[in-house]
Amino acid sequence: MQKEVFKTLIKEGQEEIRDMDLFERPFEFEEQGRYVLVGVRQAGKSYLLYQRARQLLRDGNKLNELVYINFDDERLLGMSSDDFDLILQAYFTMYEGKPILFFDEIQNIAGWEHFARRLANQKYQVFITGSNAKMLSRDIATTLGARYFDEKVFPYSFVEYLGAKGIMLEEGWIYGKQKNTVQLQFAEYFKWGGFPELLLFKNKRHWLNSLYEKIVLGDVIQRNNVKNEHALRLAVKRLAENVKQPTAYTRLANMVKSTGVSTNVASIIEYVRFVKEACLMFTLDNYASKFVEKETAKKHYFTDNGLLSIFLTDADTSLLENLCAITLYKKYNRDEDAPRLYYYNRNVEVDFYIPDEGIAIQVSYSIEDDDTRKRETSALCALHQNTPLTSAIIITYDEEELITASGLEIHVVPIWKWLTAGCVG
Repeated sequence: MQKEVFKTLIKEGQEEIRDMDLFERPFEFEEQGRYVLVGVRQAGKSYLLYQRARQLLRDGNKLNELVYINFDDERLLGMSSDDFDLILQAYFTMYEGKPILFFDEIQNIAGWEHFARRLANQKYQVFITGSNAKMLSRDIATTLGARYFDEKVFPYSFVEYLGAKGIMLEEGWIYGKQKNTVQLQFAEYFKWGGFPELLLFKNKRHWLNSLYEKIVLGDVIQRNNVKNEHALRLAVKRLAENVKQPTAYTRLANMVKSTGVSTNVASIIEYVRFVKEACLMFTLDNYASKFVEKETAKKHYFTDNGLLSIFLTDADTSLLENLCAITLYKKYNRDEDAPRLYYYNRNVEVDFYIPDEGIAIQVSYSIEDDDTRKRETSALCALHQNTPLTSAIIITYDEEELITASGLEIHVVPIWKWLTAGCVG
């Protein structure tokens, strides 16, 4: 690796920071904080780096103080951890002073965490992104030694999506003309998700298919040296088709084998781990299960509705629950070592349960059908009798009412209203 390459990349990065057209996301950086930002590819991690860089420029820093390097750049193929020092050497041949460092997709270089620790020890301000959840693992955290804040980054929420399209919710919007605009925008967001770059394209399915291929090939198969690619792809497809149901690894292995593809439970467990590490999916445990069952019968959701949508044709009910799962997971399970969000399944099935707040949520596209209405309300009432609830909710696509059953008030709320609650500004 040559120092001249890094000099070119440093200059190009400064030009990108200067010229990038940004929609700022509601993310607050600590003034002197160092960060590791992790999330699925194209979730907007790079934009957050640009956003922080522009904030620093507004605060009085000079453009030549900023160093942005994207380690996905093909000019860095073959780079090793021994080459990291060349970045600093290249900078010091161009400028004086101490740079502020922005490193994008740094997980491509094995051993990055040791360099990141040294930079922190030397009091550099550093911002790092990556597309692999192992960057938040205990081993990495131990190496970094609490010198960095770690944050998960997801694609746009619905309110961010509206903001990126120039739509700011007005006071009382739900009673005026803006309600129709919000509902129309939601229909698109509901199906295609919130990847920031997706807003630029008309053929959204094509873009999402291309992104999925990049994630599966680059972040899952090649990174983990997966030999049985067909089995892995089928496992992900089956998880998409069963997104609303708890799926044990044994059952998933049998579903894959039923297509004539050879696999086993141990391989399936690895495949699911690889997919989670690529931030493509996340899982929820059954609150009512014993430990062994928690590990084997999880519910699996996709990080973005668009990635789920490409697998399904009649997808409305699956997309509704998946979007609720994303929203709740972002709020309650950002720390997977201390989860607060579960599903509940013991004599009664409830889609989402937050035990420490006494909140239970059912998801149903519509409850106009009497049998559906009875099933959803009965489940909440049964859980309430077993463990008193402070809040019981049924999220629908477009229905709203207040139901009282067995002494329990159940709020029926349309998904687009639930996602925008408290977000006027």
